[in-house]
Amino acid sequence: MAAANTITKLRYRFIPDHVIGEILSKKWIDNAIPFLVLVAVVLVFGALIPNFYTGSNLSILSRQLGEFSLVCIAMMVVIVVGGIDLSVGSNFALANFMTLALLNLAQWPIGVTIPAVVVISGAVGLLNGVLVGYLRLRAFLTTLVTLIIVRAVVDMLLLKYAQAMSTSFYDSTIWDLMGLGGFFGIPFSFCALVIVAIVGHVLLTRSRPGWRLMAIGGSRRSAHNIGLSVRGTICAAYTISGMLCGLAGVLYAARLSGAGTDTGMGLEISALTAAVLGGNSLGGGRGSIVKALIGSVIVLLLTSGVLRLGFNSGSGPMVLGLTLIFAVFIDVRWLKNRDKLLNKVYVSPTYIELPEPHSTEATAKTAFALNDRLKDVEIIGLGAVESPEDVILDDEDYLYCGTRRGDIVRFAPPDYSTHEIYAHIGGSPLGMSWDKDRNLLVCVGGMGLYKIDRQRNVSKVTDETNRSKLSVVDDSRLRLADDLDIVPDGRIFFSEATIRYEMHDWPVDALESRGNGRIICYDPRSGKSQTVLRNLIFPNGVCTAHDGQSVLFAESWACRINRYYVSGPKVGTMERVVDRLPGYPDNINRASDGTYWAAIMGMRSPALDVALRMPAFRRRMARRIAPDQWLYPNLNIGCVIRFNDRGEVLESLWDQGAENHPMITSMREHKGYLYLGGITNNRIGRIKLDGHDASWSGYQSYWGV
Repeated sequence: MAAANTITKLRYRFIPDHVIGEILSKKWIDNAIPFLVLVAVVLVFGALIPNFYTGSNLSILSRQLGEFSLVCIAMMVVIVVGGIDLSVGSNFALANFMTLALLNLAQWPIGVTIPAVVVISGAVGLLNGVLVGYLRLRAFLTTLVTLIIVRAVVDMLLLKYAQAMSTSFYDSTIWDLMGLGGFFGIPFSFCALVIVAIVGHVLLTRSRPGWRLMAIGGSRRSAHNIGLSVRGTICAAYTISGMLCGLAGVLYAARLSGAGTDTGMGLEISALTAAVLGGNSLGGGRGSIVKALIGSVIVLLLTSGVLRLGFNSGSGPMVLGLTLIFAVFIDVRWLKNRDKLLNKVYVSPTYIELPEPHSTEATAKTAFALNDRLKDVEIIGLGAVESPEDVILDDEDYLYCGTRRGDIVRFAPPDYSTHEIYAHIGGSPLGMSWDKDRNLLVCVGGMGLYKIDRQRNVSKVTDETNRSKLSVVDDSRLRLADDLDIVPDGRIFFSEATIRYEMHDWPVDALESRGNGRIICYDPRSGKSQTVLRNLIFPNGVCTAHDGQSVLFAESWACRINRYYVSGPKVGTMERVVDRLPGYPDNINRASDGTYWAAIMGMRSPALDVALRMPAFRRRMARRIAPDQWLYPNLNIGCVIRFNDRGEVLESLWDQGAENHPMITSMREHKGYLYLGGITNNRIGRIKLDGHDASWSGYQSYWGV
């Protein structure tokens, strides 16, 4: 049995199952299948086609790619907004003709011709945008009609001017550079594509217009309800699509210097296939420049590779058709099943074996023995507050707590019967602490670390830290900062309970018990945050020790309290202080006699203790039954303990009937009273402490004033 447990421990220690779920949760996972297809296409055609990897062949392909990818990006823009543009091929042909006509026949300078052609093609896109965006016509039928009309216009112009154009020639160094030259061996059209792709990526992912495109593509009704200009944005998307087609047509004209009736024929199918094959969703709201580029490379290699292999002329369209069907199938199935798959694999329990807890039997001669010392707790603010996870008092005896609605509520002494909204932060205010200047520092779940100054102005202190080098997810953003304290030199040490779960589902972290938390230090002198401890099991309850050289913190699901040295001869080291707790420790705060109070937010149960040694069982549970039926920690009853620097638990305070405080997440001693908070409560508790200093306050203990 011991050998089996050892093997299980090693298996879950060295095989990171959770990485699979983290990879699937990333947005770039949408590119994984297209990228694998791209690699397969390159390898297959590289093996079948002689000289495939030669410089000349790659140069030709990259020159064609520059033109084709611009059209694919144009298609992607309208797909993201929830539309489709079947006129890109005709618009491309129109741009090609107008470029040659203006240069060869009208003798316009190239610096005027290119913007003029882009504007003309943009006008075609604007027409589509007005019809689809403002008049709300069906995108498929509207752009199909535009395709036919523009193609007819191009054919009529060719019939009239083709002969004259074929006998004329435009002589320009810049024109030759665009068509046949490049920079440092890289074709001009490919350089233009790179610039457009970079600018487009920044606009789509880092700007409001890009976010609005995504939002409107995801749900037009919701976007309209929140005040976005849906019609105007859709019109702009089609206009941009037309302009990109215009630019592609200019580059095509520079390369071939010819126009024919087959120019751009079927290009809309190729561009649509590339956009969808790259991972851009036909339903809208999901797409990127990278996806369009991957798809365009695949389609270009497929079409050119089929021809070079000597297949007949109908093979190319057939391959594109089959590829489009495959891409649509993958898109629909992936979009439908991705969340289901992620839900099945994201929760990834590990092996954890908790030591035997101290006995809480009433007859046991231990400090944990059950009692009813909290039975007659005085109630403050019943029904006036929701989820007061932490409570704190200032040196004028005002009592503060956070609420579920993002408010900081202040109760007025001496009887605390009146209260007011002291400040509104938002999010879920959790742990709090005073700095030397009487500013209130607050950890806000989902937001980070915030400050409320004496004028009640709210400002962000930090919402990020340094990213882990080997982390799959970007763990620089703070998900669940939950408690903090300040050391004598002004540095703020705070805990982030988990980097994998948000505020609304933090108990799921107990099901994993993997060690997803960390301790972070914010230095106001540099304005930067730095992670100092990682892989902690739901760290919580940060408290600066009385000597100022270390901070105490709890690991809730591990049922223990640790010490981390922040200065002195042991700086940077960690040691265990209290272990074998019968429940899950939460906030820790100073006591007036040089000891510490710690909240126990829930009690261990034998069933969960056994399940923690059975990660496979917990994984099956997470996959097969509804979350509200999972085996969670018992958070319905708790207590308060007091311990010293040597880790000796001196006393405990219980409410066996669970009538006043069924869950205790925090407590503060202040002038002879102990104030209690609980994240599931709708009240604050207060109990008189016999034999404790009636003049002692937490603020004076820290700052001596």
